[in-house]
Amino acid sequence: MVRLRLALELDYDIAEPGCDFIFNIHAAHTERQRVIEEALTLSQDVPPRVETDPSTRNRYLRVNASPGPLKLAYGATVDLSHHVAEPTQIGEVPVARLPARVLSYIYPSRYCQSDRLHKLAMREFGQQWQGYSRVQAIRDWVLQRTTFSSNTSNSNTSAIDTLLETVGVCRDFAHLMIALCRAINIPARFTTGIDYGADPALGPTDFHAYVEAYLGDRWYLFDPSGTAIPMGFVRLGTGRDAADVAFATIFGTVTSSAPRIAIEAIAGADGRLVTPHHCTEALSTDG
Repeated sequence: MVRLRLALELDYDIAEPGCDFIFNIHAAHTERQRVIEEALTLSQDVPPRVETDPSTRNRYLRVNASPGPLKLAYGATVDLSHHVAEPTQIGEVPVARLPARVLSYIYPSRYCQSDRLHKLAMREFGQQWQGYSRVQAIRDWVLQRTTFSSNTSNSNTSAIDTLLETVGVCRDFAHLMIALCRAINIPARFTTGIDYGADPALGPTDFHAYVEAYLGDRWYLFDPSGTAIPMGFVRLGTGRDAADVAFATIFGTVTSSAPRIAIEAIAGADGRLVTPHHCTEALSTDG
């Protein structure tokens, strides 16, 4: 079991009355991710409301703010009890056996145009063994052909753009991997979180985008950007692509500054400190 403590701060300056925010910054409650404690503070005296989507378990914070500064601070302690499996024992799930809740993750979406990548995906991965190793091969292919570089993409950059430009940030790597998985009928979803163990050379700790692929009747973790340690991912939200899981959606005129995020590994209830590390096993925090 890995116990992580995280903290984040967001700052906004609101120019007009009645500005609405929908935040997706609360740690999700999943089968193997348990929120031990958490706290939220707002600088404005406005009533926050947290709602949980029953299908994704994303937790949305709703705030209607007044003009002026708004400062938000969220902190949580989270226990991760990963499901661990041998990759060679994990197969793909035929489309005919996919649960209804998984079906939306085999279709094209705004940023993951899998229908346009079918021929490429079949040429590169169609003859490989249909299981975890094929998804790992897609992950490695994306990583080998794409360079991680900040400020090289924007909110309109899609999987096709990343394929052609061969550069991007974590969300772009995730979109391309998801599109290639879906192109060969492997359900894949876009996941946002906070990651422990990212390379400090990449800059301050930030929100991270990664991939979960549905294999062997479970969602397994993959990091196509190669910048983080999957064992150290604290999940915030899942969706078809980035359009579904922005950490902040704002309805109104607002200026903002960069998020300030910190995360550390701490001793668990048994007094043991387990630090996230790279491993060869397949990991999952969700069924």
